Amino acid sequence: MRIDSEQLPQHLSRGLKNFYVVYGEELLLALEAADRIRARALEQGFDERRVLIAEPGFDWGELAMVSNSMSLFAPKRLLDLRIPSGKPGKDGSEALQQLAGSLPEDTVTLITLPGMDRQSLTSKWFVALDGAGVAVHAASIKRDRLGSWLAGRLAQQDQQADSQTIEFLIDRVEGNLMAAHQEVQKLALLFPAGSLPYDEVKNSVVDVARFNVFEIGPTLLKSDRVHLVRMLDGLQAEGAAAPLVLWAIAEETRAMAKVKAAMADGRPLAQALRDARVWGPRQDLMPAALRRLTQGQLLAALHCAAEIDRMIKGLSSGDVWDALLQLGLELTKPAPQGRETANRGKIGASIRG
Repeated sequence: MRIDSEQLPQHLSRGLKNFYVVYGEELLLALEAADRIRARALEQGFDERRVLIAEPGFDWGELAMVSNSMSLFAPKRLLDLRIPSGKPGKDGSEALQQLAGSLPEDTVTLITLPGMDRQSLTSKWFVALDGAGVAVHAASIKRDRLGSWLAGRLAQQDQQADSQTIEFLIDRVEGNLMAAHQEVQKLALLFPAGSLPYDEVKNSVVDVARFNVFEIGPTLLKSDRVHLVRMLDGLQAEGAAAPLVLWAIAEETRAMAKVKAAMADGRPLAQALRDARVWGPRQDLMPAALRRLTQGQLLAALHCAAEIDRMIKGLSSGDVWDALLQLGLELTKPAPQGRETANRGKIGASIRG
């Protein structure tokens, strides 16, 4: 059984299970989820707690020994296993599968893991853990969910904010949920319960936003120019690698060009998206971007990306970050109606080649 970390309080209100796996890329939510499980276990009499940390060199035989041993001091106990790397190795994999197949009695077992890639999520050991109890996913809070998350956290401290204030908070804490949590707590100290005054909040909240290069593509597809400018400014200030930023922009541009070329050859949109390896939320965002941009714009953007690559390598002069910004702005503006290029076949051949 898998649930989101935000669903955990409701789940625990219906009763405590004997096995939990907490994993995910959002550290704050993972910590909170594990703390909730520990607190509920303590409330229900699981007084003894044994903590094992599977760091390099960990003896996995200790897990079997602890899980099979009877407590001398308390009839109920909490077995708290932490795997910081998320990679238990061969011995750990076997030990975890054995644990999942024979859970100790009178014990709540809690295993915490970091964010997991697709390969780890389909591994034998994780599938065994997932099937043994409840897997709690601490998923990252993206920008489109951040507003409701902030509003919910404010409500927990009896505060409310209008849409302008929420939007301001989103801009200041995006991509840094731990700092966002601290800023929300600070608002509880600075202001009384009730509606928050925008002007005073604006002067109180520190800009702690952090940006992820891999969010550039969706931002381009949504044509969110304001957010794109802020994102590129933030990435530059954080010391992000310009080649990685260029790659993110060029990959999204190349994918759009491939899809348009495939559609020009008569393939349906769904097939063209699959062939271009456009998955997940990008599938929903890309059709609007394809209507907005012409093949001429996409081809010009790819040529511009090649020139920026030369700048990065020192083979051409120019301000790399300014060029990246101009490229992004070109890709987020609508093309004039009726200006679809006549040389679509040539572009399609170029992309396929």
